[in-house]
Amino acid sequence: MEQPSKEFREAVYDLVRQIPKGRVMTYGQLAALAGHPYAARVVGGIAHWGDPDLPWQRVVKKSGSLAEGYPGGLSGHKQVLEAEGVEVTDDYRVDVERLLWWPNAPEQSSLL
Repeated sequence: MEQPSKEFREAVYDLVRQIPKGRVMTYGQLAALAGHPYAARVVGGIAHWGDPDLPWQRVVKKSGSLAEGYPGGLSGHKQVLEAEGVEVTDDYRVDVERLLWWPNAPEQSSLL
């Protein structure tokens, strides 16, 4: 896999920094908003090898499934999200339709 450009990586970092507690974004959503709509796997690589101080726990698959590669595996990912108040099912999924966050969108706190 080719290394992502510094600009793409920084755009992804900037978006991840903005995800509020209790909300999630998907790998594909991040890729599209960073300018490369077909680069969800690249975003996964950035999450795996990138800045560990960002809230990567708030990034999930488009189905709402948690990431196997998260430190501590699925149970580690679940534990960190639940500590933020996010409900995670026994099969390691979140309600992505309800929790999906879009930057610059009106806050939808009434849905939570």
